[in-house]
Amino acid sequence: MRRPFLCRTPNFLIAAGVLALAFAAVPAFCEEGEPTPGFAGRRAAMLDQMALGSDNNAFDALARLETGKPVSDEALSSTIGKMNRRADCADFGLQGLLRVFYQFEDSALLPPELKEEARSSILRFKYWPDEPGIDSMCYWSENHHILFSTGGYLAGQLFPDEIFTNSGRTGREQMDRFRPRVLRWLDFRFRTGFSEWLSNVYYEEDIGALVNLVDFAQDEQISTGAAMVLDLLLADIALNSYRGLFGSTHGRTYERHKKWAASESTAGTYVLLFSGSEGVIPGGGMGAGSLALSTRYRVPRVLFEIANDPERPVMLNRQRAGIKIEDAEKWGLRFDNIEDGMVFLSMEAYAHHKVVNLFMRMLDEYNWWENEFFEPFAKKKTALKIRRSLGILPAFAWLFRHDVTRNLRDEVNIYTYRTPDYMLSSAQDYRRDYGGDQQHIWQASLGPDAVCFTTHPVGGHMKSPGYWTGSGSLPRVAQTGNVAVVLYNIRSQPALYVKNKLKFTHAWLPKDKFDEVVERAPWIFARKGDGYLALCSKNPYTWETKHFRDRGSEIIAEGRRNVWLCELGSKRENGSFDQFMEAITKARLEFGYLSVEYDSPSQGRLEFDWESPLIQNGKAVCLKDYARYDNPYVQAGFPAENVEFRHNGHFLQLNWTEKRREFSR
Repeated sequence: MRRPFLCRTPNFLIAAGVLALAFAAVPAFCEEGEPTPGFAGRRAAMLDQMALGSDNNAFDALARLETGKPVSDEALSSTIGKMNRRADCADFGLQGLLRVFYQFEDSALLPPELKEEARSSILRFKYWPDEPGIDSMCYWSENHHILFSTGGYLAGQLFPDEIFTNSGRTGREQMDRFRPRVLRWLDFRFRTGFSEWLSNVYYEEDIGALVNLVDFAQDEQISTGAAMVLDLLLADIALNSYRGLFGSTHGRTYERHKKWAASESTAGTYVLLFSGSEGVIPGGGMGAGSLALSTRYRVPRVLFEIANDPERPVMLNRQRAGIKIEDAEKWGLRFDNIEDGMVFLSMEAYAHHKVVNLFMRMLDEYNWWENEFFEPFAKKKTALKIRRSLGILPAFAWLFRHDVTRNLRDEVNIYTYRTPDYMLSSAQDYRRDYGGDQQHIWQASLGPDAVCFTTHPVGGHMKSPGYWTGSGSLPRVAQTGNVAVVLYNIRSQPALYVKNKLKFTHAWLPKDKFDEVVERAPWIFARKGDGYLALCSKNPYTWETKHFRDRGSEIIAEGRRNVWLCELGSKRENGSFDQFMEAITKARLEFGYLSVEYDSPSQGRLEFDWESPLIQNGKAVCLKDYARYDNPYVQAGFPAENVEFRHNGHFLQLNWTEKRREFSR
């Protein structure tokens, strides 16, 4: 059985641990005993639940093997078929196939024919766009970038002397090509965070790749680095969740993941790692399943303690993630280097005016004109090439920048304010006036589905951007404490991709998920338990009454320009719900053209417009240049080199330069 290493704590460290105090540092991965309370029970329950699923799903099949159940001859056929067809997201299933070999290769429960079929699929797969073959796989977004890089590296390590028939390289040669890609991805994520920030969808895919690297990479620089980045990803979830709901701003998410907490891809991961009791255990996808199956990674106890600190009166987290395209050279990136082009594309900067010439070269060299993701570019191929030859393509991209860079996810400053009764989270002043694709800019959370947010819709529930996914135009948002001010300025700008046809904004506020909803114009109030919400639109609003899907949940405010206000409160802060409503309705509130002045009962005088800083009680509030982390548990500069979490007698120390990871039990 290929298990290159599982628990490799040196004997002298074990001895030291016996002699040390209860919370001594443990620079190891897998340890004896439970890493966090109840984990063993939740892990067993999750694996049992997964094992009941179809063994045609890679991670359900792995759960069957782990729990001693056989898999069928047809197991993994969907995963293998997807890889053989080179279908999009085949790199997801690849992580499961690799784990089959590394963890269960010698299992008597694994049919020999199935193993040979999986082996052949791994050796024939296309691991990077510079390899032969035309396909429509997405290699470049942040999560796909590490999934393909991890796949190429670990497949090469698995079969070092075999020939990978598509590339013609040996496994060792594959490792040599993918090792720098893995290391650079890890370096960016640790020091600058995720461009797909706080994604309750794609963090789950990142987890699958990272756990595989921790468990199976024989290179300690990679395995330890992956564990450290995984620590920070899980810290992101712990810091920006409200009682298990990852209800923060998100770099990438979709309609159902925003509206309904049970649909969050990371829900299983939260329950597995952070739930204070076994409770109801959902099935595990790639991320939660990988963590349950992991032979080496265990979440540090301090992250469990942070996630289980919901009664702290106030938890304010500021953090920065991502980099600015304009700072590329600072990060060692060049606009004429095709390998760097994949880093720019991991930020989805295809048509940014500084990147577009390099992207055109990538379309040529990688045969991406025939990749379905780039069909919009293929339709304009001749015109694009003419503009490129004339040297005017960057200027053309700049002209349409508000539309063609809507996918771009560059530097973001995140603000999350949490109390025992609610959480409010936003991306501060993020790319106002630009189009948005899957970014989720702000959200108020009072319970699993008792949430509120606004967007400028595009149309079509299943599209991206669509009616609730992403935005036609991104707002300008400023948050201070429990108050968010949201400005919309919908313009009819030149557009090649998405035209701003809908001239209204709307809010999601599902009446049936709250205990009370009261309207006192211009305010709408809602209560969930002891948590209160007040929402106001400058423009007159109406409730959606016809469309079944959104009836009683959607609030529509007509007009290209609008101001939304959201203030949260609670019984412990404001007294009764009636007292909260009375204080809000009596507060001075004046709207201008694209401005507002509001005397918040909790935050004082707030002034905000489309161009000026947020002014609170006469002083400007900083909306940018946040630290990597700044909260009661950790302070780390940007970019981060050393990150240390402390809470409730536990700690996690991460030194990136030395690749040193120490934590308390």
